[in-house]
Amino acid sequence: MNFIMPTKDQFKELMSQNYQGPIVMVNLLKFKRDGGKETYQKYYEATKALFSGKTISRIVYRGSGLMPVIGHEAWDAIALYEYPSIGAFIDMNRDKAYQDVVRYRTDALEDSRLYCTIPE
Repeated sequence: MNFIMPTKDQFKELMSQNYQGPIVMVNLLKFKRDGGKETYQKYYEATKALFSGKTISRIVYRGSGLMPVIGHEAWDAIALYEYPSIGAFIDMNRDKAYQDVVRYRTDALEDSRLYCTIPE
């Protein structure tokens, strides 16, 4: 089964977490073979421009997957984004301008995972 976007239930569960503080979202991305990487770059550039100068998120790391060392699931790209809070992440997803560009992400991906983590 492939996953591209969080479900409403996953958003509700995330919003119900009793955690106040920064989060780091771990993105594991598998691009569609025909133009997925290029389409995802449009998403990246659009969101970077959209949130430029705002403290919505910070890029912690972006890189290309080389190979799995444990397990068999290979990913084309891995990205870590830090948000000041769960609320900031939710607000970004609700933002009308963001919703207008998130289609690039959806169109680009064959599969993905998104993990919400708490910095220690």
